[in-house]
Amino acid sequence: MADDGSKQSTTVWPLPKFYFQVKWDSQVMSFQEVSGLDVQSEEIKYRHGDSPEFAVIKMPGMKKYGNVTMKKGVFKSDNKFWDWFNQIKMNTIKRVPVTISLLDEAGKPTMVWTLANAWPTKITGTDLKSEGNEVAIETIEIVHEGLTIANS
Repeated sequence: MADDGSKQSTTVWPLPKFYFQVKWDSQVMSFQEVSGLDVQSEEIKYRHGDSPEFAVIKMPGMKKYGNVTMKKGVFKSDNKFWDWFNQIKMNTIKRVPVTISLLDEAGKPTMVWTLANAWPTKITGTDLKSEGNEVAIETIEIVHEGLTIANS
């Protein structure tokens, strides 16, 4: 009798990355690609003057979050990126939570990344080619003030 895989542990195979959902505030949006979910700790270098070691000590410093880039197809009368970007005034912009969920086969979240106080810093419209045969893609780059990860 062939093994149908039902007895395999859930830790045998890594999760595929192609089934995901993005929410801006409470609005669900479709994207082709999401990248830049990263955080790093900046290093602090220090050496006191009477240290017998001729090297610096490295200590963890402040956290630094990368910008998140999202790409999606261009649809007729869909200006959500531009509408949000055009709300930027002198040091004022509507900041929203952005939730990115990696989904399982049933469409339930398995890993959830939440961006705090996100706002757009850059929009790139599609390139245009008279001989092109691709879908028109636009890109938005989002800055945020923190990234949390939750597993379901």
